[in-house]
Amino acid sequence: MSLCSHCISGVRHEGEPEGKIEEIGGVKCYIATPTVEYPKNKVVLFLPDVWGIELVNARLLADDFSRNGFKVVAIDYLNGDAIPSEVMNLGTFDLGTWFKSHGSEQTRPPLDKVIAALKEQGVTDFAATGYCFGGRYAFDLAFDKVLKVVAVAHPSLLTVPVDLEKFKETGLPLLINSCETDSQFPPESQTKADEILGGGTMSSELYKREYFAGCTHGFTIRGDLSVPEVKAGKEGAFKATVEFFLKHL
Repeated sequence: MSLCSHCISGVRHEGEPEGKIEEIGGVKCYIATPTVEYPKNKVVLFLPDVWGIELVNARLLADDFSRNGFKVVAIDYLNGDAIPSEVMNLGTFDLGTWFKSHGSEQTRPPLDKVIAALKEQGVTDFAATGYCFGGRYAFDLAFDKVLKVVAVAHPSLLTVPVDLEKFKETGLPLLINSCETDSQFPPESQTKADEILGGGTMSSELYKREYFAGCTHGFTIRGDLSVPEVKAGKEGAFKATVEFFLKHL
């Protein structure tokens, strides 16, 4: 399995993050907390792409979820070694070498530490929203019965159809935000997901797949918002995720 060129390209978004950096279970996290009353036993785990929680886009998106009533914990499961935003679009970063030191043996332990610490704080219900690289870990946490509901956007590193069949066995609700151009989760994988999880359709009781034409892998978190189709796709995927979490978390 590997990542693609679209995984390390994109646009940095503008805005001032409102959350804060804290350590949970000894792991650095970006925490976005609602300003209104919210259920203290529920948390959305935000699993970013290879740019990690340092990219302002991820922080702004976490803030957006908190404005909709969810406490969000974005986890530095890349161990302080996310790809620096300064190299975005340069085409010079050695993704293959980076990937070798960011496999599950390095990246899963921080997730487990944070989840264990949150449980000690009284959190009982977890959702996960995974982007690109983070989609893999959202699936893995679902397989291990950690989550109550899962949303992924242009997920990477999935083995199709095996992971889709395995996910079906979990009985968990799953939202997939898919797009037109995506080598990591291409049309044939999207169709296979509908077949396995949706009974041949894009929507069933526990499954929903949104599709955004004119969008490319990474559109929900690194898309060029000056392009109308991409802006509409990002906003549509966010709205779908919020509605899915409100229904199932």
